[in-house]
Order: sequence, then C-alpha cells, then structure tokens
Amino acid sequence: MNGEGAAVSREGAVGNDEGAVVSREGAVGNGEGAVGNGEGAVDLADRLKAYEGRAAATAGVGKDLVNEPMIRHWCEAMGDTNPAYAGPEAVAPPTMLQAWTMGGLSGHTGHTGRSEAYDELLALLDRAGYTSVVATDCEQEYVRQLRPGDAITFDAVIESVSERKTTKLGTGYFVTTRMDVRAGGELAGTHRFRILKYAPGAPKPKGKRPRPVINRDNAGFWEGVAAHRLLIQRCGACATLRFPWLPGCNACGSQEWDTVEADGSGTVFSYVVMHHPPFPAFDPPYAVGLIELAEGVRMVSNIVGVPYDKVRIGMPVRLEFMKADEELELPVFRAGGEG
Repeated sequence: MNGEGAAVSREGAVGNDEGAVVSREGAVGNGEGAVGNGEGAVDLADRLKAYEGRAAATAGVGKDLVNEPMIRHWCEAMGDTNPAYAGPEAVAPPTMLQAWTMGGLSGHTGHTGRSEAYDELLALLDRAGYTSVVATDCEQEYVRQLRPGDAITFDAVIESVSERKTTKLGTGYFVTTRMDVRAGGELAGTHRFRILKYAPGAPKPKGKRPRPVINRDNAGFWEGVAAHRLLIQRCGACATLRFPWLPGCNACGSQEWDTVEADGSGTVFSYVVMHHPPFPAFDPPYAVGLIELAEGVRMVSNIVGVPYDKVRIGMPVRLEFMKADEELELPVFRAGGEG
C-alpha cells in the first residue's frame, strides 16, 4: 500500500443488504404508522430517505494520536506479526482505520463532531418499532499509511437508508454511513459502516430433542431406560462388557449375550462444551461428557448439576434419568456424588 494507490478491505459480519434479505414484504413495528404496507409505511420511508446526505459527524477529532501501544495491542489481539507494524519505522495496520475515530468506553464525549441527525434517525426507527440493531458489514478504502504521531480528524455522512427488508433476524432498514478519515488534514481512508435496525421476529417455539433411532439391536437398552435401568451388554461367550449395544461381541465375535445393570456411578473421562451452533431443544453452552462407568465401559451423555465451565476430567458423576419431554426420558449424569 502507498499514497498513490488505494487498497480496499471488505469485512462481512452478519450479512448485507442483499445477502441477508429474504423478502421485502410483511408488516412490522408499531407507532408512527409503520405497521403494514399502507400510507403510514410509505410516510416512514419518505422520512427516513430525507436523512440521506445529512452529516453524522463534522470535524470530529480522534481521542488519541496514532500511537505504538495501541498498534501493539491490536496486533497482539489479531495475532498479526507483520514486522511493518513494529520498530522505529512502524505504520499502523490499515484495518485499524476506524479504531482511531471510536469513542471508547466513555462514548462520544468532547469534540468528536457527532451531529444530531444520526441520533434522530435512530430514534425515528426506535419509535416505529425497529428497536434492535446489529452491525452487518463494513467496507474500507485505504489511501495513506498512518504512522505514530498522526493526528486524526474525520467527517461522516448518512449515505443511504434502504427500503424495508425482511431478514432472518426480523424486518427493518439497513443504514449506511460513510466516514472520511484524515491525518494532518490529508485523506487517509474511507470507512463505510452498515447496520440493520430491525423489529425482532417472533421467537420460535422450543423444539423437541431428536428421537433416538430404536431398532432390534438396541431396543432392549431403551426398554431399560424406560424402566430407569441402565443396561450393559455382556458377551455370552467371553463375558466382555460392551457399550453401545451391538449385535455381536467385538472381542470374540459371539452373537450370544445377556445384560448387567450398571450401578450408576462413574467419572468424567473426557468432555466437550458445546457453544455453537444452537439446535432446537438445546440451550448452549452445555457440557457433553464421555462417562466411564464403574463397570469399565464408556458412554456419551450430558453432564448436569454443575456449570458447564466447572466440569473437569476425573469428576465423579452419578446416573439419573431426565424427562426431556412427554415422550422421551434420557440417562444423564449428575456431577458431584458417588451415590
């Protein structure tokens, strides 16, 4: 990158005003005549469009000069070891462009140049029922390198307000601002930032847990669970215990077997904490454990009775049966006791 050429970075997050759109129909919100497709919605659209081209910030001043500590912290957080960002000739990473204009934890206090138009626009959307907000993407153009000691100023404009869009999050409007960032009065780059102001859709009803696949090879196990018994297969030839249930012994191959009932005690052999993606009937984060039973076999099950971040390998657990819904009970393991 140099002062003559322009480099472009596009950082997508949740979506954009094309990819995130499902349809343009539907009614949302309340107040200000925003509900439905009638004259009220048209009036709101006209009022929103009137904000296009108005200043969002004028003659704003960055709270700090471009400086080495902030560059170092940024590079450490991003894992960026580019040598251009350290040493006596260091430059700031181009993607830090917006960082020098942000208000920080104290917000936009002092001479930040923030205008009333942007706050008015967001308030109008709030009153119309579009009370939630999510950042969807940004687009940056780099014109000049920033170096420690550069004083940052900026101006911003409300570049566009979209037509009403319906997304998976809900129905609302995409608002795009464009900020021109300068160093010593010279254009250093341009930052476009887009948000979606939306009315959240109705929450989906909580789904049921997936049903276990029950067949002739494992039906006995689920019959045991229904009777609050955890049954382990035992080979009729070599007496090897096995779990999960199989039609034949994986030690000797015999197809003869009977069962023994687990006494219910065990330990956490290993575990994983599920964060994402969420599935119906599950509320992440939650811990899924590989439990070693006292009888020596292992099974996968949920660990309950302890916060997910307190689960540990070797933790003693005790079998219990959880009623997942009106049709399904499952064996789970409660942390902290041996019975």
